[in-house]
Amino acid sequence: MTDEILKKIKQLPPLPESAMQIEAVYQNPDSGFNDMVKILERDPLLTADILKAANSPLYGFSREINAISQAVGLFGMGTVRGFALASIVKKSFTLDLSPYGINNDMFSALSKKQHGLMTAWCIKKENKLLGVLSPAAFLVEIGKVLISQQIISDGTQKAFRDALIELQDVEAAERKVAGVDTPEVSSTIFKHWRFEEGLVGTIANCLNPQNAEPENQRAAQILHVVRTAVPISGILTDASIEAAKELINKYSLDMESFDKALENAR
Repeated sequence: MTDEILKKIKQLPPLPESAMQIEAVYQNPDSGFNDMVKILERDPLLTADILKAANSPLYGFSREINAISQAVGLFGMGTVRGFALASIVKKSFTLDLSPYGINNDMFSALSKKQHGLMTAWCIKKENKLLGVLSPAAFLVEIGKVLISQQIISDGTQKAFRDALIELQDVEAAERKVAGVDTPEVSSTIFKHWRFEEGLVGTIANCLNPQNAEPENQRAAQILHVVRTAVPISGILTDASIEAAKELINKYSLDMESFDKALENAR
């Protein structure tokens, strides 16, 4: 981690009270469905954001979801927590992703597409991991915001564009020009905000899941696959899907469920 990026992370404002309340409910083993619903319903703007996200065609529900209780019932507390944290965290940043050649709408679409694919793939057979994977899929790319700020501040936009073309690997280009990569920055942000170790470790090791703690390795593997399938453009290609399937075979993950998930993700 470079001193410049670390300084930016330490200067981030604390998360709003609503995020802390959501985390307190989610982490409390004595809390349940109704406790989460009550917390979310206190914030009408957050409720609207969650319902908008939940009604994305990426999730394949035929009926409109029009109440938080309905969303929690369909997706589970972990996934709705992901919807909520994504909305809250992204409002904590000023976004300028121009060094990456994408705008704010494309960046938002990227995280939604990654999350949609991950949820459709895992909701039946890996449901127990969604508490970590849902916020991870939504938030893993947030480190790009600070890396982009640093590239702009350093005046190295051209060097970064050249590295992207030369290396054909976003994280490799980040390391070459900025000295850090997205998972490293994102995980450090969430460690700074005192998110649970499972979420931090999953994001930190999503490029090298074998380095994660044993209990986080499967989640890191799934996140690696999803980020490979949905590149920074937000567009799944034959090449990105083939690369993702190679990882699925390597990690012995569920190929059949992944193929079904692709039907809505394309």
